[in-house]
Amino acid sequence: MMRCRITYLKTEPLRYTGNLDIQKIWERYLRRAGLPVAYSQGFHPQPRIQQACPLPLGFLSQAELADIYLDDDTLRPDDITRSLQAMPYPGIELAAVEQVDLTESTLAGRVTATEYQAEFIDPVDAEQLSSKVSDLLKAQHLMRTRRDKDYDLRPLIEALVVLPADSTHNATLRMQLSARQGATGRPEEVISALGYPPFDARYTRTRIYFTP
Repeated sequence: MMRCRITYLKTEPLRYTGNLDIQKIWERYLRRAGLPVAYSQGFHPQPRIQQACPLPLGFLSQAELADIYLDDDTLRPDDITRSLQAMPYPGIELAAVEQVDLTESTLAGRVTATEYQAEFIDPVDAEQLSSKVSDLLKAQHLMRTRRDKDYDLRPLIEALVVLPADSTHNATLRMQLSARQGATGRPEEVISALGYPPFDARYTRTRIYFTP
């Protein structure tokens, strides 16, 4: 058996495809590519495909990660890459394939933070946006409610930067948010805390941070 880590982009055709369906898509994709996916033991064997971190519905990503277990330890990352590229799947763009040790901890258990870019759909006042970001970062607490529970958003925001508009993009926020167990920041909550409707921006995950 071997374990390979696939870095991929989730693009527009899969924008509104949820995580459970992404798991099934990967199962079909690997089967179509002729790769021997390993299955779990027990009464209901499942393909051993592990996603790093759930991506909210409607978000795109430049940095998704999946660990795939294969029942063939003679395959090399280049072999896997060629097999997948020969059968492209709409909405998935391969970025890298590497082999990792079977004993390494699961991806999900090592995630510490995620980075997003939130681009405003319509132009916003740049000076006002910068002022709001500055005020938010100075705040000691940002109390929010999620699923009928109150929580403090402020300690979940590890970094927040304004990227100015240019000829091809409206103003964009780059944010690094905690993604630890029980302490996960949501980018749409940051937009809302700044005083903008959360649906005024498009969200793309750009990086996932892990413990060493």
